[in-house]
Amino acid sequence: MKRVIIVRHAKSVPFGYDDDFNRDLMDRGISDADKISLRLKEMGITPDLAIASPATRTMHTARIFCNNLGYDLESIRKERDFYEGMTTHDFIDLVQQFPENVQTVFVFGHNPTVYYLVYNLVKYFNADMPTCSTVALDFDVQTWKEVSARGGKLAFQLVPKGM
Repeated sequence: MKRVIIVRHAKSVPFGYDDDFNRDLMDRGISDADKISLRLKEMGITPDLAIASPATRTMHTARIFCNNLGYDLESIRKERDFYEGMTTHDFIDLVQQFPENVQTVFVFGHNPTVYYLVYNLVKYFNADMPTCSTVALDFDVQTWKEVSARGGKLAFQLVPKGM
């Protein structure tokens, strides 16, 4: 089994859209990212690989998660296409290149891309993706090359307000 955990960045400051890339998290966003990542730690879930949009708010979210989950912060891979928008097809192409020794990949991105990825990677997804929403998708495959659209199963979704 291969698992992809898709995380929408935590709540960011509601101003600075003239420099959107550099907007950072609000205090609530920091608290939400801490809460969700500590819940994942309680569940025994850790990343073998972490990939994030290089935008400030997304990298900040990824660093909080990775710090709490024991993943080396210097090893977070930046993927510019997660900020600019990535199609499901492009995402699957990326996933199919992951090393086979990797079982669990964390992906930190932005809406609407994260919503569309989840929606297109499972057979049925009809939930919202509020800030810091964390969705685990399981693929019953032996290799990353077998991952396909609609081939995943929704394992769980964590949302800060629900905790």
